[in-house]
Amino acid sequence: MQAIAITQPGAPEVLQLCQRPRPEPGVGELLIEVAASGVNRPDVVQRLGHYAPPPGASELPGLEVAGRIVAGDAAALAAAGLALGERVCALVTGGGYAEYCVAPVAQCLPVPPPLSDVEAAALPETFFTVWSNVFDRGRLQAGEWLLVQGGSSGIGVAAIALAKAFGAQVIVTAGADDKCAACLALGADHAINYRTQDFVAEVQRITGGRGVDVVLDMVAGSYVARELDCLAEDGRLVLIAVQGGVRAEVNAWQLMAKRLTLTGSTLRARPVAFKAAIAQQLRQRVWPLLASGQIKPVVYRHFPACEAAAAHGLMESNQHIGKIVLTWKE
Repeated sequence: MQAIAITQPGAPEVLQLCQRPRPEPGVGELLIEVAASGVNRPDVVQRLGHYAPPPGASELPGLEVAGRIVAGDAAALAAAGLALGERVCALVTGGGYAEYCVAPVAQCLPVPPPLSDVEAAALPETFFTVWSNVFDRGRLQAGEWLLVQGGSSGIGVAAIALAKAFGAQVIVTAGADDKCAACLALGADHAINYRTQDFVAEVQRITGGRGVDVVLDMVAGSYVARELDCLAEDGRLVLIAVQGGVRAEVNAWQLMAKRLTLTGSTLRARPVAFKAAIAQQLRQRVWPLLASGQIKPVVYRHFPACEAAAAHGLMESNQHIGKIVLTWKE
C-alpha cells in the first residue's frame, strides 16, 4: 500500500510517499480501505520529533480515517453492528496516513449518511477530544458558558457545534477579525480577537462579571493564570495542549476561594476501553445530530495524500478555519 512516512524530524517536506506492507487486523480489530485521513496538530508535533507514538502503535502519522471495512474480527464486527463494506470513520493511535489502516472495532463509528468520506475523516479526533474534555471532564451543562481558546481550529469548531447543540453559550478567541467572524457564523455567541483585545476583560464584560463555567484551553503556559480569572465560581479549566508552554503559575487561594477545578487530559495513549466509552456516547448523543444535519464538520480544504507536506504547511500557517484532510481516492 501507499503511505506517508516521516523520513526524519523536520519541516513539512520530510513527509514522503512510500510503500508499506498492508496491515492485518487482529482480535477486536478491523481493516479500513482509507478514502480520507484527517490532519491534526499532533501530527505536526510528531513530524517535528516531539510526540512519539505510544508503544505498539504505527510509526506512520495520522489519528483519524474514513473509508470502507474490508476485513476484520467477525465476532467484534457483529457485536458492534458493523459489516464488511460499510463506511466507517475511526480514531486510531497512528497509521492514518495510509491507503489501509487497522483500527479497534470499538473506536469505529458508522459514517452518518449525509456526510462524504472527507467530512467523516474530520470527525473522530476532534469530536472524541471535545466530548471527553468539555462534557466528561468539564461537565458542561445547558445554560452554562464555555470559553474556547482557538475557536477557528479543528477542535474549536467542533467545540462550538457541540456546545451549542447541547444548549451552552459559547465565547471563543481567535487571532484575526475574519476568524472571529467565521466563528460567529458557525454559531459562537461571542468572539474575541486576542491580538487586539484583553480576553479576560472581554469575558467579564460579556458575562456581566460572572465569568464562564468551563474553559477549553490548547495554550497553557501564561494563559492558565488569566483563564482562572475568567472562571465563575465552581468553574472548570480543562487543558488539552501546551502550545504556550508546559509551565504555569496559579493563585492557589483563587482556586480555593472560587472552588475551581484545574484539569486536563491527553487521548492518544488511553486504552481502547476508554475510547470505546466515548465512541458509544458519541453514537448515542451526537451521531443523530450529524445524521439530521443539525451539526456538521467544517472542512477548510482537502489535499491529495501525496501533497501531505502542503497540508502540514497550511496547518502551521494557522490560516485555516476548521479541518484539513488528505484524500486517497479520487
